[in-house]
Amino acid sequence: MNTRTPAIVSQSAVRRLPRLVLILFCVAYVLPGFLGREPWKTADVTAFGVMLEMAAGHSSWWQPQVLGIAAEEAGPLPYWLGASFIKLLPFLSADIAARLPFGLLLALTLVCTWYAVYQLARQPGAQPVSFAFGGEAQPTDYARALADAGLLALVACLGLAQLSHETTPDLARLAMVSAMLYGAAALAHTDLRAPVRTLAVWTLAALALVLSGAPWIAACLGTGLLLGVFLARRAQQMANAEPTYGFQVETVSKWQNPLLWASVLLGAVLLGSGLVGLVPQPEIQTPLQTVNWGSWGRLLLWFTWPAWPLVLWTLWRWRHKLLQPHVTLPLWAAAVSVTDSLLSPQRDRALLLALPALAALAAFALPTLRRSVSALIDWFTLLFFTGCGLVIWVIWFAMMTGVPTKPAANVAKLAPGYVPEFSLFLFVVAALATSAWIGLVVWRVGKHRQAIWKSLVLPAAGSTLCWLLLMTLWLPLLDFGRSYGPISRRIASMVPPQTCVLVDGLSQAQIAALQYHGKLSLQRSTNGPAPACRTLVVAPSSQHTLDQRVDLTHWAFKATVRRLSDTKESLLVYQRVGG
Repeated sequence: MNTRTPAIVSQSAVRRLPRLVLILFCVAYVLPGFLGREPWKTADVTAFGVMLEMAAGHSSWWQPQVLGIAAEEAGPLPYWLGASFIKLLPFLSADIAARLPFGLLLALTLVCTWYAVYQLARQPGAQPVSFAFGGEAQPTDYARALADAGLLALVACLGLAQLSHETTPDLARLAMVSAMLYGAAALAHTDLRAPVRTLAVWTLAALALVLSGAPWIAACLGTGLLLGVFLARRAQQMANAEPTYGFQVETVSKWQNPLLWASVLLGAVLLGSGLVGLVPQPEIQTPLQTVNWGSWGRLLLWFTWPAWPLVLWTLWRWRHKLLQPHVTLPLWAAAVSVTDSLLSPQRDRALLLALPALAALAAFALPTLRRSVSALIDWFTLLFFTGCGLVIWVIWFAMMTGVPTKPAANVAKLAPGYVPEFSLFLFVVAALATSAWIGLVVWRVGKHRQAIWKSLVLPAAGSTLCWLLLMTLWLPLLDFGRSYGPISRRIASMVPPQTCVLVDGLSQAQIAALQYHGKLSLQRSTNGPAPACRTLVVAPSSQHTLDQRVDLTHWAFKATVRRLSDTKESLLVYQRVGG
């Protein structure tokens, strides 16, 4: 079966990455971004605002709302998670409590990606060449090494960093897509050892994906994965000269066939979701005629870097085994999300769901890479991420001291009014991370035994380093620039105590920020005059029609409040003068 396999791997090349190192590495990637920061604009603070409304009892748990208006993101499950943790952990600040389940979802994504690659690498068609005198990689060790590589490839993807650390439905979808990929990879084995657990993971992932607002992703992804599994199991059976009867690809009763049960359960999830109204009619939001192909192409290049060159190499080197599960399943999962990205107005968030599958494909490029190509990846990664880390340190030093003058002036221009803050704790964390990077580089360029996953150590570590430096050295600056906190607190200082605020034309993100950061009680202008409200906050875009909803004879203009880091975004504040 392996006569045409392009993988040539010795047993010495598949030693495991130490588990403690791998766990610490994942912790260093997951925690920064979930701790110590304020909710950022726009999707992050919007979703957080819905969770606050739910936790306070101001929103239906089946129809998420912000101040009476339905949430822009469909699917209640992610909001349930955040709101539940806010209620269960009242001793924590609401933003930290809401982020905890999403940190667990990111960890689940990493775990499911590891196990998906592990299951795919155990497939007979993915095994390396058998040596004439032995010494080839053993299947289990080979699968573990490739699983380590797949996890490193996922962490290395540039597009994963920010979006995977937000409290939005996108992260829940990402975790569920990776879980479905793992379930399909396990189902592809004819000797499936834990069918009940696998079917439970598959069903819960599909249901959670529907409840996270992506029913059509669940339908397309699930159907294609099951078809790929069926073809793979049938090919294995034919290779073993076993008879085939429809979906029965094993010599067991069809009622004991996990693939049949997976199909029935997926159909039940989709049918049940459609009956309760969770599956809307499909709608193409961006016609192909209006797609900016250049912009989308650039997004693909940087968002999926460095996985996409390895993916292309995998497809070329394994072109004779495209119907094998280790290629077919992740390729279909990636194709579904990439197509959705092309048609979605939020292309980066849709493309996020493709990263686990792309990481799995990238892992299978490593057994076929020449040593010269691995060295090229190492040197490029070393120069790129070392340069990025150096830039982050230089700009931070300029913010603290004013030297060099040009970076300091650029920061002052981009964030007027920002006062640099020095945190010893954040500085120590950043210094330790940088020291670890230097140590890793020294280890990587040293002379020691080659491991199959070594080519992805520097990309993953470099991505983690830069993300961690941003979330430590630049955290106060990013909070200032990306948070609605400063503008919300300035508006709150203008509101008389114990009074409510009338709002008109504000986005859900702005409303959530005023409620959380400003501690204000808000009412919409469309709900009536609200005589108890002494302050009116208006978005400039709705000012020309304001008199249709508010009697302006009772209000006097007071101030225009701008976000200091974005002078184009402002809010108008009025004070009640009568009535």
